[in-house]
Amino acid sequence: MQTCRTLLVDAFTDEPLAGNAAGVVPDADDLTADQMQAIARELSVSETAFFVESEDADRRVRFFTPTTEIDLCGHATVASHVHLLEDDRIEPGTHALETNVGVLDIDVETDGTVWMTQDDPEVEPVDVEYERLGAALGIDPAALRDVGEDLPLAVSSTGLPILVVPVNFLEHIGGADPDMEAVVEIGEEVGALGVYAFTFDAIEADSTLHGRMFAPAVGIPEDPVTGTASGSVAAYLDAYTAFDNEGESGNFPDELRLEQGHFVDRPGYVRVRVDNESGVRVGGRATTALDGSLVVPDAADDDIIEC
Repeated sequence: MQTCRTLLVDAFTDEPLAGNAAGVVPDADDLTADQMQAIARELSVSETAFFVESEDADRRVRFFTPTTEIDLCGHATVASHVHLLEDDRIEPGTHALETNVGVLDIDVETDGTVWMTQDDPEVEPVDVEYERLGAALGIDPAALRDVGEDLPLAVSSTGLPILVVPVNFLEHIGGADPDMEAVVEIGEEVGALGVYAFTFDAIEADSTLHGRMFAPAVGIPEDPVTGTASGSVAAYLDAYTAFDNEGESGNFPDELRLEQGHFVDRPGYVRVRVDNESGVRVGGRATTALDGSLVVPDAADDDIIEC
């Protein structure tokens, strides 16, 4: 019986069973979109990356959640390129990756750190009542309004549109109890695929902020550690000069450290760099938790295919 090699790789961590698990299918040229979706549903992690040949880049990737295909995924990009490096399929250096948002540069360092250059940032303020948003997230609206004067609600995208929601203190982030249907409804109204709530009141002293990401619209009630959303949040912070002092510009940190996943027992850390030349870059490490094979019925005649 023929099988398809499939891996689970934990991104934004050096420890297995932490960070954010990504499915990785390194040889997916013979798979149909329906088969990719079925594999992603079977693996039941937030995203699975499928690699196929590309005419425009070193390779092409398609990302599927358990319910739908999405255009970009940071943690699955980091996870898959760590695997490709460890499997001697690529060498350290810059690699061109074709995605649904275009060809992106992926930088792989010798120590296994992977940097993903994301799409050009787009940040737009939105008008959502704090009472309604607080009810949707299960967060006291006062905790949102407290910081909203300096940091407004906005949809930010570096590949995927995310509603960015600043919160005053960690206790309110940790106590969030979202109404997923209400989160989906608000996201549809503002054109966002998910909601990223964050606070500068982080758990660890070295972290810039602590975040939680809710994306039930694409089959992810809560994503443990989110690469693409981290880039969107960094672009948001840059757009609203969050680190400037009394109007003095130029104080944006060389690198941000975003912590996430602690409230779902999957702690992880995302490194983000923002500059005028390189744009928004998201980086991190990863470790393989599972490397095995999966039987995949053929889409046409139920035979088993090899991939």
